[in-house]
Amino acid sequence: MLLVDDEPLIRAGLQMILDGAGGIAVVGEAADGLDAAARVTDLHPHVVLMDVRMPRCDGVEATRTIRARTHPPSVVMLTAFDTDDFLLRALDAGASGFLLKHTPPAELVAAVQQAAHGTMSFSPSVLQRLVTHATRAPQPAASDPLDGLSAREAEIARLVADGLTNAEIAGRLFLSLPTIKTHLARIFDKLRVTSRVQLALAVHGHRR
Repeated sequence: MLLVDDEPLIRAGLQMILDGAGGIAVVGEAADGLDAAARVTDLHPHVVLMDVRMPRCDGVEATRTIRARTHPPSVVMLTAFDTDDFLLRALDAGASGFLLKHTPPAELVAAVQQAAHGTMSFSPSVLQRLVTHATRAPQPAASDPLDGLSAREAEIARLVADGLTNAEIAGRLFLSLPTIKTHLARIFDKLRVTSRVQLALAVHGHRR
């Protein structure tokens, strides 16, 4: 994984927590968003732990650049800011998780492991804000986005929105992991989303 923060002491602390914990390997560091994009090209990490406020290029714009690549890494935002505006901008950029900076070390390790396997990673308060926004924000009338999916795809989309991992979905539906991943790729393409978070928001937005 790649650590991105403009403060060396924070990067050092994160590396002490993460490197070697639960099979995690920190392959590099970056001090701002521009450096992060270059390091992703060089190092090909599976997960990027991204700060928000940095010089030259902030974490949201760096996430947008990184997630626009072919086979991009998951990007987890590590921030002290969980305002609705920030969360929605980061989601639009393709972030797949949000952790507050006071997250306990064990939860940080677990979140990175989840992100590496393509599952959601949130601080509980952040998840609540996202779901609340999706279910309460006024939206123009629109057809259910799941109408364009097959019955199986819609079933998997709803399970993702409920927070199940790929392994849990496979076990519940008696399908293989590769089959679940194939369905998810088709769901993402049909719904024009780039992360499980965006998929969950689309589903929750039509459960109101």
